[in-house]
Amino acid sequence: MEAVDSRPVTQGDLDWAEASTADAAARMGLRLHTEGLPGALMATLDSQRWCEVGSRCLSCGNCTMVCPTCFCSSVHDESSLSGSTVSRVQRWDSCFSLDHSYIHGGSVRSGTSDRYRQWLTHKLSTWWGQFGESGCVGCGRCISWCPVGIDLVEEANALLGRGARRREAT
Repeated sequence: MEAVDSRPVTQGDLDWAEASTADAAARMGLRLHTEGLPGALMATLDSQRWCEVGSRCLSCGNCTMVCPTCFCSSVHDESSLSGSTVSRVQRWDSCFSLDHSYIHGGSVRSGTSDRYRQWLTHKLSTWWGQFGESGCVGCGRCISWCPVGIDLVEEANALLGRGARRREAT
């Protein structure tokens, strides 16, 4: 580290960093209303909105593939062609895959709307009970990579009847 050209941080540096952060926040788009979100979202499990978003969702898994907090996987046994060796391998999987919730005889979440509901409520509601924080870091990758333009923020706000207000510039 001695070879790295550096200098002590000045108050000007700190002021610049704070102003840059405030500027970036002011230019951001939609705002997810998080006040009471976990409980309020769980109260929407029978909402017609899940069917509406399910009719648009392709179950492609793009959102889960690019999400920095998604970690679903599946375990498969693979045997060699000769049958002499077997390996158990863990692979990335998506909760949008029909087989992800397969239990003998069928899938627990057979509809796309069921799988979308599972994903969104896990990220924004039940994750709190598991990990003590939200499963959404606010990066927007799921929104950017959705081929049909489903926006997690718009969906959550619509489910809660809170609208998708834009953040006011400060």
